[in-house]
Amino acid sequence: MTKVTTGATMSLDGYIADASHGGFEYLFQWYNNGDVETPTATPGMTMRTSAASAKHLRDLTERTGALVVGRRLFDMTHGWGGRHPMDVPVVVVTHTVPDGWERESDSFVFVTDGIEHAIDKAKAIAGSKEVGVNGGTIAAQVLEAGLLDEVHVDLVPVLLGDGIPFFAGLKITPVQLDGPTRVVEGNGVTHLAYGVRKAG
Repeated sequence: MTKVTTGATMSLDGYIADASHGGFEYLFQWYNNGDVETPTATPGMTMRTSAASAKHLRDLTERTGALVVGRRLFDMTHGWGGRHPMDVPVVVVTHTVPDGWERESDSFVFVTDGIEHAIDKAKAIAGSKEVGVNGGTIAAQVLEAGLLDEVHVDLVPVLLGDGIPFFAGLKITPVQLDGPTRVVEGNGVTHLAYGVRKAG
């Protein structure tokens, strides 16, 4: 059974971006504060982290077979220049297919009929590997639909004060998690994993 996970770098006060959808110069410092290089599928983008974080990133990449993101992130990144840095297909949840893009290609699939269909499509693509879901409203929708299995947090020592929560707009609370099932200490970041308790 294909596991569905969500993961994000998060501030100590629970935000994955500031109120202006920024703050990444603080959140993502750990991507470039070490000596171990981890290349990506994006030319010129190489992460330099601690050895522990590098192994964490390699393991994550090897486990992941597809990603699910929202249209806002797709637009903000300009479609990652045509291919996601993790070098896996991306399912984009959207109301309409953006101009100039095919509905379905090797790199991107645009799903216009809801989060459940997006997860189904991503699972079909991922096969025996995991499906990774972007944090924010998409993560909240997947959790509300009962489709989420794990939550991965890259916790960094910064306080943003306000911003976009990991599970923005979550309508079902409280939600209890099991764990942490994994704790990895990096440089300026702690990588955590939690299991989602299923109802019933």
